[in-house]
Amino acid sequence: MSSLKEHFLLDPDVIFLNHGSFGATPKPVFDVYQRWQRELENQPVEFLGRRHNALMAESRTELANYLGTSANNVIYSQNVTIALNIVAHSLELDAGAEVLSTNHEYGALDRTWRFLSKEHGFTYINQAIPTPMVSKEKFVEDFWRGVTSRTRVIFLSHITSPTAIIFPVEEIVHRAREAGIITIIDGAHAPGQIPLQLDSLGADFYAGNLHKWLCAPKGAGFLYARPQMQSLLKPLVVSWGYESEMPSGSTFVDYFEWWGTRDIAAFLSVPAAIRFQEGHDWESVRVVCHELAVEAQNRICTLTGLSPLHASRKGWFRQMVSVPLPANTDLVLLKERLYKEYRIEVPLIDWNGNKLIRVSIQGYNTEQDIDALLRALKNELPAHI
Repeated sequence: MSSLKEHFLLDPDVIFLNHGSFGATPKPVFDVYQRWQRELENQPVEFLGRRHNALMAESRTELANYLGTSANNVIYSQNVTIALNIVAHSLELDAGAEVLSTNHEYGALDRTWRFLSKEHGFTYINQAIPTPMVSKEKFVEDFWRGVTSRTRVIFLSHITSPTAIIFPVEEIVHRAREAGIITIIDGAHAPGQIPLQLDSLGADFYAGNLHKWLCAPKGAGFLYARPQMQSLLKPLVVSWGYESEMPSGSTFVDYFEWWGTRDIAAFLSVPAAIRFQEGHDWESVRVVCHELAVEAQNRICTLTGLSPLHASRKGWFRQMVSVPLPANTDLVLLKERLYKEYRIEVPLIDWNGNKLIRVSIQGYNTEQDIDALLRALKNELPAHI
């Protein structure tokens, strides 16, 4: 797997253990991205005025095949935050409604729901899901206790950002459908890290980032909407796609994907990212990455004497793992020391009063990177352990 390092543009002097934040794009994919940008600049009117719809449709079809759905159920968006703002702003929730989520969610989307709850008077609830995670059944029980007769929406991460845990969303989606509750899934960390079959999953709305684990260029994400739910959505930005004659054959696509003048090169490069991973047997890469993530978790827990966030490793994480640090760790100082003194890029997170280090392992990482992290932690955490 070490040979994959040569395909990435990352600074060789930095030990990059933070793929989960913004991703990293392989050189061949970045070359395709720049080629699309050059084509746009070569003849902007031809590119945006005449070729835009066909180019986007072709790229969207390949993305939809990858995600296990059809092209008319998916639109491109810059990222999950924008995609899920479309959904959240569209739903007409009254003062008696409740949106049920967890205390593991991504801060930007927590802020979105809190903002809208103040605007419209509904209640946004972060149901506490305790750690360590014991079983999927226990998770479902803990979460479902928050459901009431007023629950209109369930908003849930597929893979959480602060705690890096894969939630068993399938059972929640199934129960919610039976109860008539809308499901919205934040899949920011899922595409490229775990297999997805969105039609089979059955969520009403699902958004994912493609610039993270799929390794597409920055600014590539998507929004999926079940056909029966697409009519609920309202454009976040009204542009020429609204009131169009549906050149794509889909109101969903036209209303939400045509935003006028913008650089669509990142979207058009997604098929290249899919092919890059297919060409490098990415499922095998993911297996090796997971083994390194398990090793990182085990070694950090051994160093600190603290228990992991899940009782069993199986199924709770893939290539990204959050590991507890001592309660009296100065996260600001430690993060500064790790980067300035050891050139290690890794996020440190204060999650509900718990100190965590989130380690991301991608195809360019090696066991030597984990060794370097452990050496640094041994030097910087002696007063805490």
